[in-house]
Amino acid sequence: MKQIKLIMILLATSSLFSCNNQNKGITQEGSFEWQIDQFADIRIMRYQVPGWDDLSLNQKELIYYLNQAALSGRDIIFDQNYKHNLAVRRILETIYRDYKGDRNTLDWENFTIYLKRVWFSNGIHHHYSADKFLPSFEQQYFATLVNETPTESFSTELGSKNDIIAKYSPIIFDPKIDSKRVSQEADTDVVKASANNYYEGVTQKEVEAFYAKMVNPKDPEPISYGLNSKLIKEGSQVVEKVWKVDGMYGAALEKITDWLQKAATVAENQKQKQIIETLIEFYRTGDLRKFDEYSILWVTDLESRIDFVNGFIENYGDPMGYKASWESIVNYTDLEATKRTIILSNNAQWFENNSPVDPNYKKETVKGVSAKVINVAMLGGDCYPSTPIGINLPNPDWIRAKHGSKSVTIDNITYAYDKASEGNGFLEEFAWDKSEVELHRKHGSLAGNLHTDLHECLGHGSGKLAPGFVGDELKQYGSAIEESRADLFALYFILDPKMVDLGIMPSIEVGKAEYNQYIRNGLMTQLTRVELGNKIEQAHMRNRQLIARWCYEHGKDNNVIEKRERNGKTYFVITDHAKLRELFGQLLKEIQRIKSTGDYLGAQQLIEGYAVKIDYDLHKEVLGRFEKLNIAPYGGFVNPVYTALYDNNDNLIDIKVEYTQSYADQMLEYSSKYSYLPTYN
Repeated sequence: MKQIKLIMILLATSSLFSCNNQNKGITQEGSFEWQIDQFADIRIMRYQVPGWDDLSLNQKELIYYLNQAALSGRDIIFDQNYKHNLAVRRILETIYRDYKGDRNTLDWENFTIYLKRVWFSNGIHHHYSADKFLPSFEQQYFATLVNETPTESFSTELGSKNDIIAKYSPIIFDPKIDSKRVSQEADTDVVKASANNYYEGVTQKEVEAFYAKMVNPKDPEPISYGLNSKLIKEGSQVVEKVWKVDGMYGAALEKITDWLQKAATVAENQKQKQIIETLIEFYRTGDLRKFDEYSILWVTDLESRIDFVNGFIENYGDPMGYKASWESIVNYTDLEATKRTIILSNNAQWFENNSPVDPNYKKETVKGVSAKVINVAMLGGDCYPSTPIGINLPNPDWIRAKHGSKSVTIDNITYAYDKASEGNGFLEEFAWDKSEVELHRKHGSLAGNLHTDLHECLGHGSGKLAPGFVGDELKQYGSAIEESRADLFALYFILDPKMVDLGIMPSIEVGKAEYNQYIRNGLMTQLTRVELGNKIEQAHMRNRQLIARWCYEHGKDNNVIEKRERNGKTYFVITDHAKLRELFGQLLKEIQRIKSTGDYLGAQQLIEGYAVKIDYDLHKEVLGRFEKLNIAPYGGFVNPVYTALYDNNDNLIDIKVEYTQSYADQMLEYSSKYSYLPTYN
């Protein structure tokens, strides 16, 4: 499995939650609404684009074109997640727009919530757990909605009203049909058990055999086979449907390339233009060598202030770790905040040399590690509405070893979370005492940002594979192992005096604040995202519980992490931060060995032993305490609205940014303007 480079929201930071108060979850600062909607387990926020007026007109124009390219691929992620998603979304949106019945009922409210959830998750499976979620209205009401919507409103692709009701009722309402978008269950055929649209008619063994024939373990620059294709069975043959302009997803990719061509004409410099043109060529040909060429150019571009991610990047959605979801982020550098990440990247070799891992798995020379703090201008594909707070790319190990990596911390997203979530009581509920709360309030924000910096800038870029290994040997466990490796690297060094010596943090107390929140999160608070009785499925959640539980169990003899109870409530309190750091180092050494040597059984033992199962009684307690706070555990964003302004001679004079669009209005507009794919592809 390829390295996973997107670090998701850290649950334990209290600023990442918001209250559902009498204002229905809307929070404001002056006239700006940070949170604009809340439903089910989700809250919707806005983010600002600070310093927009300081950008040049050329830079604004470049961002505008890249933004349009980011929005043009929206249909792709819906279809990748599940082959019926586009049909379901279009049926629901048609009803939402044109239904002629009563819109003042509880059923209609529940229908609206279901549609909002489909928009948020880019389909009918939960964006985080990958479980299929069901409507809170009856199947008969769905039939009523269809029947009381004008026939001509529905696409002819969907058939008659009777066809729609008969075909899609079980898809929407039957919990047994395609119940899991991504299955990672041990000893099962994870391909057949997963509802994603990356495979059709093939088994896990057939997938493994198909790509095993392609891989040359002696190739120093291995291709990421399968990254941009669907694998299907045609008769008795297993074949790939490649995602390219004249192939699968061609209509959307053609629109993306059209906007990228416009972006190339206003690139900041010649290298950035070459990067964009190489990406266009990849989309046109589907040639993965061309994508590697693009990635190398992209990672070595350190001069451009405007930057973007656009492509088939991350493989969370494929239990086999081959197929990548489509995503895009458009951004620009925060010049002042980037100073701290430059210090880290300039000292990358020191951190590598002083890592506690086996010297055989350390890089002798760390190359091309760059890092910056950015502000997002547009989110798209698998990064919208739910988005990462940090990125480290490219993914192939050989590119990282030879050409380096580029890391970013997304400042305006974390700031929006902070502003939308002030004073919700979450921290006070799960922290042991006032001193722990005060430490977090004083240092928690910086600690979280530094953890992200270390995780992305240095953690993912650290270590090396043993000879003969390509990095995908851990299969369904690869994502969680890789995220654990990067988290442990960050945790080990955030308590190192070197961080103070470099002037990155004022005192070692910052590291202690991060340790407190990480253990609190890994052992308790992230459980608020899992239904009672379920296992942990998501890779980042598995990684956090693995680290926290392993350290708790292995530190029992020295009582490093103490389990305490007060008034019927459970708390986990670190009694010795220095000893906990030693445990982090020990686990990092073992996980780097597993990664470097492709030790599948070692990965399986760690994940299945520490990362999957949940203590039922503790889980029940945490959910009960959390419920009383009326907090939505998941968050996502609407994008700003960008409008190009022209003079009387049709010359561009400015790009205006507004923050006025509602969640539903934005989703409907995107469906209207950027639906380029047929219902079935």
